[in-house]
Amino acid sequence: MLEQTVASVLNLQHTNMELEILIVTQNDHLDIGFPETPGTHVRVFQQPASLTISHLRNYGFSQSKGEYIAYLDADVALSENWLEAMVNLLQQDPGRVLVSAVQKNSEEAPVLEKIRTALSNADIDCELSFLPGRNLFMRRDTVDRVGGFPEHLTTCEDYYFTYRVSELGVMYYSSDADYVHLGEDKELKAMFDKEIWRGQSNLHSIKGRKIPLSEIPSFLVPMWILFFALAFVLSGLMGHLSLSVICLVFAFLPILAYSVRLYGVANREIEFTEIFKFYLVYFPARIIGTLVGLFKSIGAGS
Repeated sequence: MLEQTVASVLNLQHTNMELEILIVTQNDHLDIGFPETPGTHVRVFQQPASLTISHLRNYGFSQSKGEYIAYLDADVALSENWLEAMVNLLQQDPGRVLVSAVQKNSEEAPVLEKIRTALSNADIDCELSFLPGRNLFMRRDTVDRVGGFPEHLTTCEDYYFTYRVSELGVMYYSSDADYVHLGEDKELKAMFDKEIWRGQSNLHSIKGRKIPLSEIPSFLVPMWILFFALAFVLSGLMGHLSLSVICLVFAFLPILAYSVRLYGVANREIEFTEIFKFYLVYFPARIIGTLVGLFKSIGAGS
């Protein structure tokens, strides 16, 4: 996937622009050839496996020289017009400090990828307060002003970083260009494991920034489901069947609400049962990840 990512960067239209591609890897031996094309230079840097994604991104920035900076995940394929579109979007409006392209489904995308793409594109061609870190484009001084990525976070570093950037000006999510997420989860089991990992930094990511109202449900809903799921089990064990049924209904309400919303966002092009199944797996994984992160924090504090 890294080869495909670099290939898509080398294939970008970039009239009168010189590209500097910096790959920061934790692999012991990166046995891949990266052919350079006119106007592009590829450099590979090795970093210890113990360091966070934020450190890798900050290290790459420290080695770069460009006026514009693009942060890419190592599993995305950019459309050919991506670079020119991103530069134009920044130059169109002096108030814009960061721009990003929309996600596009791969050919013959499985339903889970279609769900993820629909979630990513719930709001497009508009200003947003945070963005995933798969493709972020900005001027160099923007990175300097926010101090780079938060190296104390294992995950959620992109949300922390982009929210800090949004305090400087407008972040714009545009359909003028697109990307395919090559590493998108194809099966629910892989998604479940990854969401546990992502959820571990949920609470850590709050520290040092304001929480927008739109983000509050992502913290409260998993706890709501956990509370009423436990209440369902306890009331059932105690023989309070009516209360048990009520608790079960309340536990499923957010899952149903999120499913109905996404069904509409996806223009009813994804089966409702598939969306409901997705959230039945997603929320338990986020609950487990959040609890793991909480216990790690308590252990580290003690």
